Amino acid sequence: MTTSRKFQPFQAPKGVPDYVPPVSPEFLAVRDGFAHQAHLAGYEHIELPIFEETGLFARGVGESTDVVSKEMYTFADRGDRSVTLRPEGTAGVMRAVIEHGLDRGQLPVKLTYAGPFFRYERPQAGRYRQLQQVGVEAIGIDDPALDAEVIALADRCFSSIGLTGYRLELTSLGDDTCRPAYREKLQEFLFKLPLDEETRRRADINPLRVLDDKRPEMKELLVDAPLMLDHLSDAARAHFDTVLAHLDDMGVAYEINPRMVRGLDYYNKTTFEFVHDGLGAQSGIGGGGRYDGLMAQLGGQELSGVGFGLGVDRALLALQAEQKQAASGARVSVYGVAMGAAAKRRMVTIINELRQAGISADMAYGERGLKGAMKGADRAGARFALVLGDRELEANSIACKDLSAHEQRDVALDEVVAELRRALD
Repeated sequence: MTTSRKFQPFQAPKGVPDYVPPVSPEFLAVRDGFAHQAHLAGYEHIELPIFEETGLFARGVGESTDVVSKEMYTFADRGDRSVTLRPEGTAGVMRAVIEHGLDRGQLPVKLTYAGPFFRYERPQAGRYRQLQQVGVEAIGIDDPALDAEVIALADRCFSSIGLTGYRLELTSLGDDTCRPAYREKLQEFLFKLPLDEETRRRADINPLRVLDDKRPEMKELLVDAPLMLDHLSDAARAHFDTVLAHLDDMGVAYEINPRMVRGLDYYNKTTFEFVHDGLGAQSGIGGGGRYDGLMAQLGGQELSGVGFGLGVDRALLALQAEQKQAASGARVSVYGVAMGAAAKRRMVTIINELRQAGISADMAYGERGLKGAMKGADRAGARFALVLGDRELEANSIACKDLSAHEQRDVALDEVVAELRRALD
């Protein structure tokens, strides 16, 4: 006698969310809505590899960052090459621009991308090990108007999906003419503090990163730390002031946050973050800034760049916090119900013709009664239900129910597709 073994079902890895119906339409609405706004601003799509050489991120993102030192998924492939699942998008975009010579054409190069990124973090609400982002990069022109365009575009992305309870914070992290002197001043301040060994090492490599320390005891120690915004060069100040003037002209609301520090080393000059207080501790929903010098650091020309990454996961949580939806909830526009074998054969053809005409359509399958099949139409969020039985076939017509207006009329079978196209136009 043999006994069958019962296996435990598999689950998704910890910190990796599934997006399944009814949430998946919301996910698509947010991701595709962000991408649509980028396309409206002239950004072209770029599809990036999921993994890259580890050195790209170590050099591009910064070895002192938590992303590189603690959070990357790095492994040796079968050729014993060190590769890393992409933790962010900018370094990969810059690598692609250099490799394919996109910087040799018209500038700025304006690119947008979307997809999963990977960081080994402690999973919590809004912080996942596989996170979904939409990003843009504008490369090759150092113009404060371009900074303002990118910021306004990010603002428009969030407002386009219905979010209202967010705010924009921004600052300037200076340029090469003022950052070295500020770095010395900040280090002078930091090295007088009772820092632990790891924080002291960070202060030695990149002192700005210390200002991002979230520990309460460190926040208290850093209250009187010198701020970059108070030590900008004339050129960096003029750049920042011009960005603010453009944002004012476009009606983009903002708050200046002189203590802002982004988690990636390549940022300089304009730096910004969008936050939503409805998300608790993980309040950031997107951000970015200017990264002059990154292309040269990765082996390319000495060209500037500015961009952002917006969190799709975070935006979904923000929508939930505001009790809003980005998607209509309708799975299809038309739902077919056939009663009997002959009616089903004809309904299959009608549904196919509707799809060929660009109308989303589905139908009831299996042996379901009229009442049960109509429940399927309601669950699909259909605007119209088509009911076809022997009586309708004999009359060469089909019952067309407008489920929103609660109206019904008979339509000739050979005219139903055209009628629905007109009604849904």
